[in-house]
Amino acid sequence: MTIRDKLHDFFTKGKLSMGFGKTLANITDDPRINLPPSEIARIRDDLNYYSNKFGDIKFFNTKNEQRTRKQFTLSITHQAARKLSSVIFNEQVTISVAGEEIDKFIDGVMRDNLFNLKYEEYLETAIATGGFAIRPYIDDNDKVKLAWIRADQFVPLQSNTNDIQSAVIVNCTTRSENNNTVWYSLLEFHEFDGISSETITNELYRSENVSEIGQQVNLTVLDEFADLPEQVVISDIVRPSFAYFKTPGKNNQSIESPLGIGIVENNKHVIEAINTTQDQFYREVKLGKKRIAIDGTLMKPSTQHAGDDNRGYPMFDPDDDVFMQTGESKDGKPLLQDLTNDIRVGQYSDALQLFIREFENNIGLSQGTLSTDATKSTKTATEVVSDNSETYRTRSSYITQVEKQIKELIISIVQLATKPELFDGAQAPLSVDLINEPLEINLHFDDGVFVDKDKQLEEDLKVSVAGLMPKKQFLMRNYGLSEEDAQTWLDELQAEAPQTDNMPDTQAGMLGGSDGGSDE
Repeated sequence: MTIRDKLHDFFTKGKLSMGFGKTLANITDDPRINLPPSEIARIRDDLNYYSNKFGDIKFFNTKNEQRTRKQFTLSITHQAARKLSSVIFNEQVTISVAGEEIDKFIDGVMRDNLFNLKYEEYLETAIATGGFAIRPYIDDNDKVKLAWIRADQFVPLQSNTNDIQSAVIVNCTTRSENNNTVWYSLLEFHEFDGISSETITNELYRSENVSEIGQQVNLTVLDEFADLPEQVVISDIVRPSFAYFKTPGKNNQSIESPLGIGIVENNKHVIEAINTTQDQFYREVKLGKKRIAIDGTLMKPSTQHAGDDNRGYPMFDPDDDVFMQTGESKDGKPLLQDLTNDIRVGQYSDALQLFIREFENNIGLSQGTLSTDATKSTKTATEVVSDNSETYRTRSSYITQVEKQIKELIISIVQLATKPELFDGAQAPLSVDLINEPLEINLHFDDGVFVDKDKQLEEDLKVSVAGLMPKKQFLMRNYGLSEEDAQTWLDELQAEAPQTDNMPDTQAGMLGGSDGGSDE
C-alpha cells in the first residue's frame, strides 16, 4: 500500500468513526445507482406474492362488528414458478467445457456447490421476480464457491442497457444492541470498465429502521467483514465477476430498466381473483355446516319435570353444534327447521378453473398444467407432448437466458481461477488465455417431458443407419453426450469391434462401418 493509499485509508476511517459517512434512506439514493425506486418496490411486492404473503381480510359479522381474518389462498404464484423451473432446469442438465483440465475443474466446482440443485431453486424465485445473479468467489480454503443473489439483493448501476456490467449486491444482517434490533447492510459495488478491469468497493451501513439502509460505518464494526478490503481491482479479465439471469421478454413496467420482469407483475389481478375465489369457497365450506334451528323450550326442562332425570331433558351430544337455540314458537308448536344451505361446489370450481386457465395463458403454460384436466391421465405420450407445446415454447425462451447466464458464470469462474493473487498458495489452479482462447461450453437440456424419447430414438436410429445423420450427432441427441464424449464412445466401440464381417449391417453401421454414414 502506498503512502497516498494509507493516508486515504486513515482519513476515511477517521471520518466514518466520527459519524460523517454517507446516509442512505433507500439503496437508490446512492448517486452511482441509476434505477427507478419503483423497480425495487416492484421486486419486493413480487416476493410477497411468491411467498404467499397477503394482508388480512376485514369483514363485518352478524352483529355488525368489524373483524379480521387470514385469507385462504391457493399459492398459485409458487406453483407456477415451481412448475416452470422444474421443466427448464433439473438434475438431468449436463455441462461440459472443451479441454480436459478446464472441464474437470468446472465439474468439481459445480459438484462442490450443488449447482444443479441450487440453480433450480433460485430459478424458481427468479421466474416470479424477474431475475437473479450468481457470483463466484474464493473462500479461505482456496475453493471456488458460488454466492446466490436474489432479485431483491441485486441492483444494476446503470439503467440504459440490457447487458448489466456493473451492479451493487446487498447483503443484510441483524444484530441485537442494547436490547434493540439493528440492521447492517453490506453494499458490494462491482464496476466493470467494459474492457479488462473490475473495481469492487465494499461499504457497510447501520440502521435502526428496517426500511432504511442507514449510516455508513467502518467494515471493522462487524467481525465477519473486518478482513474485507474497502476496494480491490481485478485486472486482465474479459467480463464482470457476476452472471445475471433475466427472464425473457421486455420489462413493460419500466422500459429503460435492464432488470427482467417476472410472472407476477402483469397478472396481479388474475392472482387476486384466484385467491378471492379460493377464499370465498373455503369460507362457504367452513360456514356451510349442518345447522338446525330448534325451539328454545326444547333446551330446558318443563316445570313439572324439573327434578326428573328421565324426562324433560333432550338428549344431545355435548360436542354437538348442529342445533341452534332460537326463541319460543308463537303457535305453540316446537320449532324444528333445517337451515343448512347447499355448498356451491360446481360454481366455485368452474370460476376457479377459469381464472387459473387465464393465468396459464398469460404466463405461457399449456392448458391443464395448473388447471384441472380430467382427460389428461388417459392421453397417450404423443397427445401429452402435443398438449405441452405452449409450455415447450415458453421453456425454449427461458433456456436461452439460462444458457447465457451459465456460460457467463463459467467464464467468470475460470478468470478468477487464473489469478494467483486471490489464492493463499499464490498459485492459480488454471492457466488460460480467455482473450485469445475463448471457452467452448456445451449445455444439454433433457427434453424428455416434451419429446417422446422412444419415438425419437427409433426415428433417429433409422436416419443414422440410412447414412443421413452422423453417428456422433445420434449419440449427442439421444444420450445427452458432449461432442467430445460422443467421439470417445465411437472410438471405444470401434476398438471393441475391430471386424464387422459377421455383424448385421445395422450394427456394423453404428460401429463405424462403411455403410453406416460418416462421422462428420
